[in-house]
Amino acid sequence: MKEAVFVKRNTDKWREYEQTPTTDPDQLSERFIELTDDLSFARTFYPNAAVTKYLNGLTARFHQSLYANRREDRNRIAQFWKAELPLLMYEERFRLLYAFLFFGVACVLGWVSAMNDDTFVRLILGDSYVNQTLENIKKGDPLAIYKGDSQANMFLAITVNNIRVSFIAFVFGLLFSAGTMFVLFQNGVMLGAFQYFFYARGLLLASVLKIWIHGTLEISAIVIAGAAGLVVGHSLLFPKTYSRLESFKRGAKNGVKMVIGLVPIFIMAGFLESFVTRLTLPPLVSMLIIGVSAAFIVWYFIVYPRILFKKTYPKNETFY
Repeated sequence: MKEAVFVKRNTDKWREYEQTPTTDPDQLSERFIELTDDLSFARTFYPNAAVTKYLNGLTARFHQSLYANRREDRNRIAQFWKAELPLLMYEERFRLLYAFLFFGVACVLGWVSAMNDDTFVRLILGDSYVNQTLENIKKGDPLAIYKGDSQANMFLAITVNNIRVSFIAFVFGLLFSAGTMFVLFQNGVMLGAFQYFFYARGLLLASVLKIWIHGTLEISAIVIAGAAGLVVGHSLLFPKTYSRLESFKRGAKNGVKMVIGLVPIFIMAGFLESFVTRLTLPPLVSMLIIGVSAAFIVWYFIVYPRILFKKTYPKNETFY
């Protein structure tokens, strides 16, 4: 982008920021972020230009105003969940869609592979798990495996493992998205094969009502973590007008925010798996838990971000 085009495109915004100051900490923070992005771009492509010096001074003034108001610090966590993360999810909605579609295709492949090869489930899930589950089926309690360890130990182990999986899915985005896609593929195939294993024995509904009590949050979070990894990979593959390093910094920052936003989801999934899944619940109760979990995921990560974006930026269609 030529310097003249860059200046013309942003002049009205900069003039508005100077001529209409605000004391609202949220709006001040939003403007500061916009200016730092513009300054980074200018430093990269026009390091010695007058516009770079101008943006440096303007950003410095906003920095002073921002950190002179400590209310923003106290409200930072609440603001993250209320606005920052949802707006980020809207910005990266296509990466979320790609992760979901790829995971779904992997699930179908896992199901079809298990259907056509009796040994596939053992290859994916392991002989130990399959043998133990078959033994539990003979005893009339096919999902007794969820009643094994103590609840507290199980909760800690499951939560840590889920966070580890999400972190791996995110970090593997450094491999230009290929690593993240592999993690999504691996988990999708495993899920598809796992569900077919119960379907083949006439236990699909029983497994869904038991496993998806925690699986709705757990699987959704893995897909979102995969989207975070794709954000990183996308920033490396398609830097657009930014330098590749600057694009990577922005992508990594957004990806980290998405993964951090998943921690409470994994904690809740671990709690449900450790303390609720092991219980013998009426089908309606199981369906209610699954439905509420699914509704929360769809609302907070898909519907609410769109509503918030339209409300915050009524005249804009995209972030790009």
